[in-house]
Amino acid sequence: MSIASFKKSVWETALMTAWRGISVADAITTPPTRIEGEKAIFNVVSGGTIKDYTGTVNYDDAGTEPIELAFDQKKYWAIKLDDVDKVQAAGSVLPVLAQEKALDLKEAIDTDLLKEMAKIPTASNKQLLGTTSSKISVNKKNAYDYVVDLGTILSKAKCPQSNRFVIASAEFINLMAKDDRFADNYNVLPNGILQGATINGMTVIQCEDVPANTVLCVHKSAFGYAAQLNETEALRLEGSFSDAVRGLAVFGRKALRTKGIAGLLYEISSTEIASA
Repeated sequence: MSIASFKKSVWETALMTAWRGISVADAITTPPTRIEGEKAIFNVVSGGTIKDYTGTVNYDDAGTEPIELAFDQKKYWAIKLDDVDKVQAAGSVLPVLAQEKALDLKEAIDTDLLKEMAKIPTASNKQLLGTTSSKISVNKKNAYDYVVDLGTILSKAKCPQSNRFVIASAEFINLMAKDDRFADNYNVLPNGILQGATINGMTVIQCEDVPANTVLCVHKSAFGYAAQLNETEALRLEGSFSDAVRGLAVFGRKALRTKGIAGLLYEISSTEIASA
């Protein structure tokens, strides 16, 4: 075979299509206004206040504050193949490979993003329920209530009602599922969104990449995130009758509005564990 026939666009399109379809990071964050080389730009609009009208109008200055986000995080993938040409020619093989690599990238990036998000809520800013040394004990009767409380934290911070997300592991989701108030008829989409299940208007996402014993409640405007594939290439391996395909994904993430994130640190109650 010859790697000269390697079709970069075919591999990147297949990978990006699969990646976007399963990414939690894409679902819960704000995309950039534009991308310039190795950085993304977010524009935050500010300025202007509401005043009492007494017959005259005074104008405030308004503007946008550009926030730059560097692609300072890098993840790569590399696989060995017997024949790149055959993989490209077989219509059923490339999508499977792309799906596999997309899942790997999704897990790496979502884990990183959710870990950064979890650093924002603290007890001192009243956006965190529980502490690392004293986690809140949850069971099938109160788990749902604590998620409602997380939404209340965002409401007190005057976050918009729309575009709110609750991200929790299957352990916590299944605990809530034992509560009659939680919808028992929903579909789990590829990106973990529970279609048909919301709590006080908040979209619920089941994700095993959230930090252990943590539930996050996030408004979409709270975090900025952007990613792109920097390199996708094929090469002939030395000392082997095989080809290889590898790719480099770069991304960045940054808190834009810290009041748009609330968190719960929990532990499953001993009685709940005993009855499981």
